[in-house]
Amino acid sequence: MTDQATRLGSRAVLNTTLVLIARVISRLVALVMVVVLANHLGPGDYGRYTTLVAYSALVSVVADLGVSPLYTREAARDPARLPVYLCTLLGGKAMLGAAACAIFAAALVLIGLGGLVVPGAVLLLATTYATLLRNTFYALGRLEFEAVAILCEIAIQAGLIFYGARRGAGVAFFVWAYAASYGFTCLYVPLAVVAFRLARLRPALDLRLLWAWLRLAFPFALAAFLTNLYFKADVPILQHFRPYREVGWYQFAYKPFEALQFVPLAIQAVVYPLLAVHFRERSPKLGVAYARSFKVLVVLGWPLTVGTFVLVHPIGRLFRLFPESEPSLRILAWGIVFLFANSAFTAMLSAMDRQGRFAWATAIAVAVNVGLNLILIPRYGYLAASAVTVVTEAAFSVAAWRFVADRERLPWLRVSWRTLLAGGLMGAVLLPLAGHSLVVTVPVGLVAYGLALWALRAVDRDELDLLLRGLRPRPAS
Repeated sequence: MTDQATRLGSRAVLNTTLVLIARVISRLVALVMVVVLANHLGPGDYGRYTTLVAYSALVSVVADLGVSPLYTREAARDPARLPVYLCTLLGGKAMLGAAACAIFAAALVLIGLGGLVVPGAVLLLATTYATLLRNTFYALGRLEFEAVAILCEIAIQAGLIFYGARRGAGVAFFVWAYAASYGFTCLYVPLAVVAFRLARLRPALDLRLLWAWLRLAFPFALAAFLTNLYFKADVPILQHFRPYREVGWYQFAYKPFEALQFVPLAIQAVVYPLLAVHFRERSPKLGVAYARSFKVLVVLGWPLTVGTFVLVHPIGRLFRLFPESEPSLRILAWGIVFLFANSAFTAMLSAMDRQGRFAWATAIAVAVNVGLNLILIPRYGYLAASAVTVVTEAAFSVAAWRFVADRERLPWLRVSWRTLLAGGLMGAVLLPLAGHSLVVTVPVGLVAYGLALWALRAVDRDELDLLLRGLRPRPAS
């Protein structure tokens, strides 16, 4: 093991713990901010704000072209060249950012948001530069600085959003608020790098390196573009065919659904290296580990699907959802279990060195998403967007499951039928209590689900241990 690998490995536990804590705090605060922002702006202006964010995410691929993840990899391999890599990319991103801003500005004008071009462009640039700069901490294994960046960003966002809501500010103010938080990171990272002597930054612009990296980064750019389409394509389509208020209804309902992604990703982070080792060693335990990870994710995701569907009204009261958002959330609930299961398939494809198959599965899901939204949204609006999100997650599940099956078959029904039945029993218990507060219904649901799992012998000791390990940091190997 190289010295750099040893240093990165020795910091694994600390890094994981610090970033995990920071991200949990950030997500909780962000969820509160979404509630404040949406209720302050109302459906129409919140729809305008989220539409701008969706377009920014799609155009951001042009501003980066995959060089940020490539920088992380190459700087981790050769920290001595980090200053040249970073300064070259900072200069190169000026050209990419200018092109991205031109595209972004044209798009905003076309959809009637021309008044937001300046703050939107600043947000786009600040986001792409902040992403590149903070990857320095990942490359060097110094994620205590990343944790500080996460917490400072969310503090700036929260302070400005609460201030803007109290002062009756419009959409532009809140775009500037988010731009300011990422602008802080753009200043903070170089200062931290220099002050703590993480690297010696000096002006550099190696055009040969830049062009070589742009070619190497193409797979990363393609993956980012497909991922952004996967998650964001429905918003521009919905905005094109329906009023902005429907975008606001849909996006507000989507936030609780989106917030849950943190859980399967935590499990995936534990499972992936284990699957990779089993695959490389051609171990017969690969199939067992794969099935077990899938089952654990279903054990977590299925009760959230059932509970959200049954308890949508008290959840709506908790998050102060728009009344029209509740039907959307009820539909989106059916996508939660697929969202969780997809982490098992993603981990398995990556562990088996089949990243290309993962790209194909994503492309299939994107085609389903865009095609169905174009067909259904003009007639059925935001409820169609909600339903298509569920179908898209299911399409990815089917495609990824099938790609993995070329090497390792998963009898998904035999593995999960007890869990599915336990969740159904939980739903039957909760149904008469659907109008009550979550303070009452959530504990009742947890007890009912736990008893059903125990009675049906749906989870064994090893699976329970895997579940618990997914919610705490991994020790360094």
